[in-house]
Amino acid sequence: MTFCVFIHRSDSIYDDSPAERYQFPRQYLKRVEQCIGDWIIYYEPSKVADTRGYFAVAKVEQVVPDPTAKYMYLALIEPGSYLDFANAVPFNGPHGVVERGVLNAEGKNSGRAQSAVRPLSPQDFNRIIDLGLAEDDSFLPRVDTFEPAVSQLREERTPFLFKVERDRVANLGSRLVRDRLFRRRVVAAYGSRCAITGLKLINGGGRAEVEAAHIKPVEKGGPDIVSNGLALSGTVHWMFDRGLIGLEDDLNILISRQANDPESIRSMINKNSIATAPQRLGDRPHPAFLTWHREHIFKH
Repeated sequence: MTFCVFIHRSDSIYDDSPAERYQFPRQYLKRVEQCIGDWIIYYEPSKVADTRGYFAVAKVEQVVPDPTAKYMYLALIEPGSYLDFANAVPFNGPHGVVERGVLNAEGKNSGRAQSAVRPLSPQDFNRIIDLGLAEDDSFLPRVDTFEPAVSQLREERTPFLFKVERDRVANLGSRLVRDRLFRRRVVAAYGSRCAITGLKLINGGGRAEVEAAHIKPVEKGGPDIVSNGLALSGTVHWMFDRGLIGLEDDLNILISRQANDPESIRSMINKNSIATAPQRLGDRPHPAFLTWHREHIFKH
C-alpha cells in the first residue's frame, strides 16, 4: 500500500466524482492498484480557473474495469472516507514546493509533477495533511448549553495542533474532526449565510450562527463534501432534516404540504423562493444529493 496524488480537474473529460470514483486509463493501473486500502490526496492543477491546489483526501477501496469505457478503470472511493480540506494547499507554498517528491536532484520540478497519478511519500502526505486540515480558534462553533465547552474542543483538536504523538490517518476517520472541518468548509462556501433564509447572523464572539447540514446524511452514505452540504440556521436545519423543507435541482425551495404552518415558513425563506448558492460551481448542491433528499426525507 502507498499514498498517492490523483489529479482532478473541475472541467475534466473523465467521469470523475471525487467522493465516489476516479476514472483513469490503463497506463496508471499498477500505480492505482498500489493505493488500494490507503489514502490519496486530490490535486487540482493551476491551469484550472479558480484552482484549489491540493483540496481533499480519500481512501481507495477497490479498482475495477470501467463497464462503460474500454481500456478505462475506476478507483472506487471507500464510502465515508472523502474529506474536503479546510484550507486549499497550493503547489508552491511559503516554503517552496509542498510535494517535494516531484523535485529532481537539482531541486527543480521534474516530469513527475505532470503525472495524473503519482506516489506520495509519507513525509509529503503528512505535510499536505497538516496544511490542509490546520485549524485555529477563529472558527470554533458557537458555544451554548447544548455544545461542548471550548476547552473540550481544544482538547479534541490537539491531534491536529501538535506534530508529536499525532496519528493523522486515525484522525481522518474521526467523526468529531470530520464534522468540524465539514462545517468550516460549508459555512465558508456560503459566506456564513443561511441558504434558505438569506440571514447572516454573527454572535458576540464573532462566529457564524449557521450550521452545516448534510443533504444526504452520513449514516445513509452521504459524503463530507461541500456539494452535499447546506449552511442553515438552527430552525431551518431542523425543518430540512425532518422533510418540511426541500430543494429542487434548480434550488427552488419546497415547502411540505404536511407542515402545520406553511405560511409562516414561507415568510422565513428567501423572497424569490430560491436557495442561496456558493459562488464556486463545484460547491453548489449536487442534484444527486438533492434528489435523494426529496425521495427519502422530504414530505410531499
